Parts: sequence; C-alpha cells; structure tokens
Amino acid sequence: MDEVVAEYIRRTVLKIPRDEILAVLRQWGFLSDTQLGAINLRQTKESISQEVVQLCEENSADLKQAAILDIIYNNIYPNKRMWSVYQMKKTGEETDLFDFSNFKKKFKGRLQSALKNVTISFREYEDNAIWIRIAWGTPYTKPNQYKTSYVVYHSQTPYVFISVSVLKSNLPLLCQALVVASNYHDIREMELRSHCLNSLKDIVFKRYSQNFQTHYPKQQKNVPTENVDVRIIQEDKSEKERIQRVNQEVFGDGPQPKLEFAQYKLETMFKSDPNMDVLERREPFRCLVKFSSPDLLESLKSLAPAGMADAPLSPLLTCIPQKARNYFKIRERKDVLPGSFVSP
Repeated sequence: MDEVVAEYIRRTVLKIPRDEILAVLRQWGFLSDTQLGAINLRQTKESISQEVVQLCEENSADLKQAAILDIIYNNIYPNKRMWSVYQMKKTGEETDLFDFSNFKKKFKGRLQSALKNVTISFREYEDNAIWIRIAWGTPYTKPNQYKTSYVVYHSQTPYVFISVSVLKSNLPLLCQALVVASNYHDIREMELRSHCLNSLKDIVFKRYSQNFQTHYPKQQKNVPTENVDVRIIQEDKSEKERIQRVNQEVFGDGPQPKLEFAQYKLETMFKSDPNMDVLERREPFRCLVKFSSPDLLESLKSLAPAGMADAPLSPLLTCIPQKARNYFKIRERKDVLPGSFVSP
C-alpha cells in the first residue's frame, strides 16, 4: 500500500471519535467483520489507527478506498466544514431524467480536461444526495489529499452545497463542471453559509416552517406593587401577549435552522419631498446587506421579546431565507414611501 494512502487513512481514523470508529469502518465496508472484530479499541487512538492501517495494507487499500472513507467521515460529521449554497438555473422549464453514470462521466471529463492533476471520488446516498470529493493539484504537483473540496448535489433539484478548500481559485472550474454535468445553464451563490449542512438543506428545500420560538425576559421578583398602577401592569401584560401573537403569526412556533451567514443585495428607489429637490437624478439606491452570527436566526428571533426591536420585525430581517430561495426572482418594489428605503 502506498505510504500516502496509509498516512491518509491513519489521519482519518484519528479524527473519528473512539466510540464510533467501528461504526464508521463498518459503513466503509472495506474491512471484513473478522478484521473489525480483531481491532483492540482499549488502546490509544494512535495505536488503533496504526492497527487499522495494517489491516488495510493486508487488503491492498488504494487511494480510491481512502477517498471513500473520507467521504463517509464528512457525511457523518458535515459540521466540521463551512458550507455555501449555490443555485443552478435552466433557460426553460424542461426536466431531464437524471443518470448518475452520465453525471459522473461529464463531471470528471470537464474537470480533468481543464486540470490533469485532480482526484475525483463519488458516493451516492439514499436521499438522492451525491457526495463528490475533489483533491486538487497543479500542473506540476500531485493532488493534495488534505486540501479537498466537497460537493453535495441533490439530483432533480437546482441546489448544490459546496465546501471549498483553501484553493478557491479552482471554484470556477468546479462550478462549470457542475453546470455541464447536471444540464443547467447558470449557477449563482445564494450567500447562505453555515457549518450546519442540514439546516441549509432545510432552508432551500423548505423542509421547515419558518417559525421563531418566542422567549421573554424573566420578570423581576420581589418588586413592591403597592404603588404600581394596575393599568401599567395590564398594559405590560397586553404588550407581551401582542409580541407573542405577532411573532407566532410571522414565524410560527417550530424550530429554525442554524444559519451563520446571509447576504443579499438591495436595489430600490429613494423618494424625497419634491419641494426639497434633494436628488438631482432619479437613480436606484444599491447596497449590500450582510448578516453573520454563530446562530443567526436564533439571534433574530430574540430581538422583539428582548425589547431590542419592534414587533413584527422588519421584512429585511425576516425574509433572509426567502431572499436566498428567490435569488433569481428579485423584483423592484414600487410602493416606496417618501424618504424611505425598502427591500426589493
């Protein structure tokens, strides 16, 4: 077995939690049940990894098998990577029957024609998700197995989830290969990023009800009430009930996906008093809106209950998932109030 393959298998095993090593190796399917049963899990992880390498050497493991193990690891632990969402588009409404073999042939052909030193591996899962692993090289160097790009493409959908390596210069080649292999004509980044791949899928596939669970600040205790107007207490209670009702009407009461980054463009008109003559020319106002947080939607949901924003929240905040899904459908709004900015 090649030393590069042995070292890569060793490092992959070291990344797996001890209690799950056997389960991952069993899903890999390269080692027999007898070989798996012989692995001593009570020793150090370094010793376990060396033992796994020895067993793989007995089976003459190659780079292809090592790449499949890496795909399985990333499929089980996708949150170890940062994922971005891309949307592809057709010129018409035509639909094509998906052929996995044809997809692989076109994808590999396009990439390898542009860059010879590249390793491409595929694995298809039951939920119609195709996992693609790409190890990039240069015209003068072999593919670097430790700087890989990952692509998750759900057939019969226009959505692609990409986790790029440090070599971002290869991203255009990757996008071009995806468009050609899937018979689309265009691909755009949707500006949604997160370590939680499943949450991104929930957003673009509309597998969740965009619901924010309301949370209210704890009421102060031991506050003397003899001098407090009952009307103030009732007004405060009514306001909290209104916030709860409005939040539920806008967001519902279900869980929200974990999102870490969102970005979209605004293009709208600024209208001022004609008598003031502030603007010399009627041109659209353009800007780029970015949101980032360890848990973006959770942060937004707490604004109104915490008293940091009025309820309901502005559409600029509540429409982030819809903005991404409607990337190709942004339209200019006509109903702009004087002196105001709105989202398209």
